[in-house]
Amino acid sequence: QVQLVESGGGLVQAGGSLRLSCRASGDILSVSSMYWYRQAPGKQRELVAAITSGGSTNYADSVKGRFTISRDNVKNLVYLQMNSLKPEDTAVYYCNLYLVIREHIKVVGYWGQGTQVTVSS
Repeated sequence: QVQLVESGGGLVQAGGSLRLSCRASGDILSVSSMYWYRQAPGKQRELVAAITSGGSTNYADSVKGRFTISRDNVKNLVYLQMNSLKPEDTAVYYCNLYLVIREHIKVVGYWGQGTQVTVSS
Protein backbone atom coordinates (compact mmCIF):
# COMPACT_ATOMS: atom_id res chain seq x y z
CA GLN A 1 0.00 0.00 0.00
CA VAL A 2 2.89 2.33 0.78
CA GLN A 3 5.21 2.96 -2.12
CA LEU A 4 8.43 4.91 -2.43
CA VAL A 5 9.34 6.03 -5.93
CA GLU A 6 12.83 7.29 -6.71
CA SER A 7 13.95 9.29 -9.70
CA GLY A 8 16.78 11.49 -10.90
CA GLY A 9 19.57 9.01 -11.46
CA GLY A 10 21.59 8.82 -14.62
CA LEU A 11 24.97 9.01 -16.25
CA VAL A 12 27.14 12.06 -15.72
CA GLN A 13 30.76 13.00 -16.15
CA ALA A 14 33.01 13.64 -13.20
CA GLY A 15 32.35 17.08 -11.78
CA GLY A 16 28.73 17.05 -12.84
CA SER A 17 25.58 17.21 -10.76
CA LEU A 18 22.41 15.22 -10.24
CA ARG A 19 19.42 15.59 -7.98
CA LEU A 20 17.69 12.50 -6.71
CA SER A 21 14.16 12.55 -5.39
CA CYS A 22 12.09 10.07 -3.46
CA ARG A 23 8.38 10.39 -2.85
CA ALA A 24 6.31 8.28 -0.50
CA SER A 25 2.67 7.65 -1.28
CA GLY A 26 -0.08 5.77 0.49
CA ASP A 27 -1.96 6.05 3.74
CA ILE A 28 0.79 8.01 5.44
CA LEU A 29 0.02 9.76 8.69
CA SER A 30 3.47 11.21 9.30
CA VAL A 31 7.06 11.03 8.13
CA SER A 32 9.96 10.82 10.54
CA SER A 33 13.62 10.57 9.58
CA MET A 34 14.72 10.25 5.98
CA TYR A 35 17.91 8.66 4.69
CA TRP A 36 19.82 8.13 1.50
CA TYR A 37 21.94 5.00 1.11
CA ARG A 38 24.03 3.77 -1.76
CA GLN A 39 25.42 0.43 -2.78
CA ALA A 40 28.26 0.03 -5.24
CA PRO A 41 29.06 -3.28 -6.94
CA GLY A 42 30.78 -5.63 -4.54
CA LYS A 43 30.29 -3.32 -1.57
CA GLN A 44 27.94 -3.11 1.37
CA ARG A 45 25.12 -0.63 1.39
CA GLU A 46 26.30 2.53 3.11
CA LEU A 47 24.58 5.52 4.62
CA VAL A 48 25.18 8.68 2.62
CA ALA A 49 22.95 11.31 4.21
CA ALA A 50 20.27 11.66 6.85
CA ILE A 51 17.72 14.26 7.79
CA THR A 52 15.54 14.29 10.88
CA SER A 53 11.96 15.40 11.19
CA GLY A 54 13.27 18.70 12.49
CA GLY A 55 15.57 19.22 9.53
CA SER A 56 18.91 18.36 11.11
CA THR A 57 21.27 16.73 8.62
CA ASN A 58 24.26 14.42 8.71
CA TYR A 59 26.53 13.20 5.94
CA ALA A 60 29.11 10.56 5.31
CA ASP A 61 32.60 12.01 5.29
CA SER A 62 33.02 11.01 1.67
CA VAL A 63 30.22 13.33 0.50
CA LYS A 64 30.45 16.26 2.91
CA GLY A 65 30.53 19.55 1.08
CA ARG A 66 29.26 17.96 -2.13
CA PHE A 67 25.88 16.43 -1.31
CA THR A 68 22.86 18.08 0.29
CA ILE A 69 19.81 16.29 1.65
CA SER A 70 16.53 18.15 1.99
CA ARG A 71 12.89 17.32 2.53
CA ASP A 72 9.38 18.52 1.78
CA ASN A 73 7.23 17.54 4.72
CA VAL A 74 3.98 18.38 2.97
CA LYS A 75 4.63 16.24 -0.10
CA ASN A 76 6.53 13.45 1.69
CA LEU A 77 9.58 14.06 -0.45
CA VAL A 78 13.28 13.76 0.20
CA TYR A 79 15.95 15.05 -2.16
CA LEU A 80 19.63 14.46 -2.55
CA GLN A 81 21.47 17.16 -4.45
CA MET A 82 24.79 15.76 -5.62
CA ASN A 83 27.45 18.14 -6.88
CA SER A 84 31.07 17.64 -7.91
CA LEU A 85 30.39 14.00 -8.59
CA LYS A 86 33.26 11.56 -8.63
CA PRO A 87 33.56 8.11 -10.21
CA GLU A 88 33.58 6.60 -6.73
CA ASP A 89 30.05 7.95 -6.26
CA THR A 90 28.84 5.41 -8.80
CA ALA A 91 26.25 3.22 -7.09
CA VAL A 92 22.59 2.43 -6.80
CA TYR A 93 21.06 4.99 -4.47
CA TYR A 94 18.20 4.07 -2.18
CA CYS A 95 15.95 6.27 -0.10
CA ASN A 96 14.84 5.04 3.29
CA LEU A 97 11.95 6.76 5.01
CA TYR A 98 10.48 6.10 8.42
CA LEU A 99 6.73 6.48 8.25
CA VAL A 100 3.64 6.12 10.36
CA ILE A 101 0.83 4.57 8.33
CA ARG A 102 -2.75 3.64 9.17
CA GLU A 103 -1.92 -0.01 9.77
CA HIS A 104 0.75 0.75 12.37
CA ILE A 105 1.02 2.74 15.55
CA LYS A 106 4.82 2.82 15.36
CA VAL A 107 7.26 4.20 12.82
CA VAL A 108 8.43 1.71 10.22
CA GLY A 109 11.21 2.01 7.70
CA TYR A 110 10.44 1.75 3.98
CA TRP A 111 12.83 1.50 1.05
CA GLY A 112 12.72 2.92 -2.42
CA GLN A 113 13.43 0.76 -5.45
CA GLY A 114 16.82 2.32 -6.07
CA THR A 115 18.10 4.55 -8.83
CA GLN A 116 21.37 4.10 -10.67
CA VAL A 117 23.97 6.85 -10.59
CA THR A 118 26.96 6.39 -12.84
CA VAL A 119 29.82 8.88 -12.90
CA SER A 120 32.31 8.53 -15.71
CA SER A 121 35.90 9.68 -15.59
